[in-house]
Amino acid sequence: MTIKTLLSNHQDLVQLAYFAIIMVLLWIGEAFFTAGLAHEKFKHTRINLLFIFTALPIQLLMVSIVLMIAVWTNLHHWGLINYLPMHKNFWTYYITMFVLMDLCEYIYHVTMHKLDFLWKFHLVHHSDLKVDVSTTVREHPGETFVRMSFQMLWVFLLGPAAAVLVLRQTVQTFSNIAAHTQFRLPERTNRIIGLIFITPNLHHVHHHYQLPYTDCNYGDVLSVWDRLFGTYAELGKKETVYGVDTHMDPEKNSKIRSILKIPFQKLERK
Repeated sequence: MTIKTLLSNHQDLVQLAYFAIIMVLLWIGEAFFTAGLAHEKFKHTRINLLFIFTALPIQLLMVSIVLMIAVWTNLHHWGLINYLPMHKNFWTYYITMFVLMDLCEYIYHVTMHKLDFLWKFHLVHHSDLKVDVSTTVREHPGETFVRMSFQMLWVFLLGPAAAVLVLRQTVQTFSNIAAHTQFRLPERTNRIIGLIFITPNLHHVHHHYQLPYTDCNYGDVLSVWDRLFGTYAELGKKETVYGVDTHMDPEKNSKIRSILKIPFQKLERK
């Protein structure tokens, strides 16, 4: 078996390795170049990394189902892409599918905020009082299930090829990790890149503890949806306070058991 064949047959493991490498490199960068005590960063990271053990098994299992749905839709020429005139051109096909999948992720994210039942699961991610690269994996296993279920729906409706999903996952992984890092872009650079893409500066606004900023900057990779649908906002670094105003207790937000119980407690709407 060649290396190329091995990699193509185990894309889930390849993506996992890619995710881990990017996470580690950015975490080391944060530790060296941002202010903060080392022991506090290790403690914060340890709490967030525990979510890998609750969510990763669900993620890997459901990714396999997503890929099977993609194979089925392509085999049966099913999905919206087959009704669009540009689907036979290689470049327009990949670009169109990437943009449509990104729009679907925007819709998913808004839905998680607007429906109380789903917000209680997504709130776990927002409850982090110190956003850094490790916040990327702070996801309740219940949300992992919901997120992957939505992805199954998008793949079924759109009909993207498996190769499109791999490409999107690669870009999405880097975008999501970078968006949560403590590094911020210079304002001029942020204004230029932020015209199209979600930047750490923009995503930090989404993690502000109070409305209306919590309900802004939903974009996954592209920021154009927020601009188009009126959910775009800016907030300075000094004015940004991380967390959710209904769950600001540092003690509860630093214990994995307390955090995992959040979705099953009475909701105090933000």
